[in-house]
Amino acid sequence: MGTPKEIAIDGVLYTPKQEPAAKCEGLEYCIVRTMSAGVFAGYVKARSGKEVLVANARRLYYWDGAATLSQLAVDGVAAPQNCKFPTPVDEVILTEAIEIIPVTAKAKKSIDSVPVWKR
Repeated sequence: MGTPKEIAIDGVLYTPKQEPAAKCEGLEYCIVRTMSAGVFAGYVKARSGKEVLVANARRLYYWDGAATLSQLAVDGVAAPQNCKFPTPVDEVILTEAIEIIPVTAKAKKSIDSVPVWKR
C-alpha cells in the first residue's frame, strides 16, 4: 500500500488512520476468502482472475474476537487462544477467490500469535 495518502479539504490535510498492510519481500500479506475452500491468510504472490497463488498460507478455520474478515484484517483477533489456525503451507493455489483483503501489521502480528491448531 505504500505511504498513507493525504487529502486537503478547505486547506486542512487529512491522512488515513489505518495502518499500512504487512509486507514481505514485496509481497502483500492478505486474507483471501474463497467460494468453497474457506479463508486463508498469507502472502499473495500472483493473481489471475479468481485464481490466487498464496505463499506461507494459513487456513483460518475458526477465529474469535473479530466480527468480520474486514475487522480481522484491520485489528486481528482478540482471543488467539480460542482460534483454530492450522500450520501454514509453503504455497496454495486458490481457484475461486472472491475476496482479497490487505492485512495491517497489527493484525498480522495477532494472526501470527495464534498457536498451530492440531486435532
